[in-house]
Amino acid sequence: MSEPPRHYGAETQSAHYLRGLGGEKPDIPTSFDAIEARAREAMAPEAWAYTAGGAGLESTMDANRRAFERFPIAPRMLSGAGERDLGCEIFGARVAAPLFSCPIGVLEMMHPEADLAVARAMARLNLPMVISSQASRPMEEIARANGDGPRFYQLYWGKSDAIAESFVRRAEACGCKAIFITLDTTILGWRPRDLDLGFLPFLQGKGIAQYTSDPAFRAMLPQAPEDNPMAAAVHFTQVFSDPGLDWARIAQIRSWTKLPVVLKGVMRADDAQKAVSEGYEGIMVSNHGGRQVDGGQGALDALSAIVRAVAGRATVLFDSGVRCGADVFKALALGARAVGVGRPYVYGLALRGEEGVAAVLEYLLAELDITMALTGCEKTNEISERCLVGL
Repeated sequence: MSEPPRHYGAETQSAHYLRGLGGEKPDIPTSFDAIEARAREAMAPEAWAYTAGGAGLESTMDANRRAFERFPIAPRMLSGAGERDLGCEIFGARVAAPLFSCPIGVLEMMHPEADLAVARAMARLNLPMVISSQASRPMEEIARANGDGPRFYQLYWGKSDAIAESFVRRAEACGCKAIFITLDTTILGWRPRDLDLGFLPFLQGKGIAQYTSDPAFRAMLPQAPEDNPMAAAVHFTQVFSDPGLDWARIAQIRSWTKLPVVLKGVMRADDAQKAVSEGYEGIMVSNHGGRQVDGGQGALDALSAIVRAVAGRATVLFDSGVRCGADVFKALALGARAVGVGRPYVYGLALRGEEGVAAVLEYLLAELDITMALTGCEKTNEISERCLVGL
């Protein structure tokens, strides 16, 4: 018999207020602004710049937040949504809620346990983790830490098709249930915060564990990465990005795996239509959190048009600019099947490792649950445009 759905909102609020009776305050603040401020104090300048920064003038980051303001929620009175069930299915995995952790690289800069802490926290909550190509630990170690938790793999497809194929086959072997190809980072964006510090973590051997543990990458090196880590780091920079990547090359993935393939970084309806026509199972509407193109459209502003273009023929996911449970609700209302969160959980990681990641995700779940109650939605598939003002 399945367990009854959790009352995330009531549970989280009650726990905080009961601890408050004893004079306790939460180790992890409940608002994003407070979490971010605390994390900045805890993080090294280089880690902060890498995590918090965006492309150019960071106007796309600002556009992401303004987009959420354009879609106010319309609470519904006397709706009788006394019991909510946030559970859903994503690529065959039955998960606690339509919420997942976005792939964030170089997490060793934020906490020594890096991706392993995230993997354990996500498994505890039964929420999907998307393992990064730029992780600080090999995907096999992350998968062991994640245990029976649902997980997917994010692929950066660089100059070497052999490395891409090896990553995909390893990801399938270690239990990932879908492959997310990131399309928007075939070349690193112009990131002044990192440039002004002269800091690229990969040149220091950080965030390249998937490569140094990979047989295809290692075969390209004159010496093992353990014997000459600088040479491995330099070679990584030579193979990581390829702005010439095109539809024909990524089509090779069909000969490597039977897993569902999601194209991550789609911001145009015509690209979404092309992806559907090519048979891809998922579209992820994302502008990489504003880290790649400055002066771009807010990701949420692009979501509805892409949902209409896909017309149910593929699963539409969303990330970029998500800061709270109400943001998750809005993205679901505009047609996303599930929503990714990035910077908030990274700040939780910086503050308290696994416990910090879990706390931030639980706050998002609690606010999503409460927002559903106040808008008359008992299940996440009932969240629709009718829940937003003027739609």
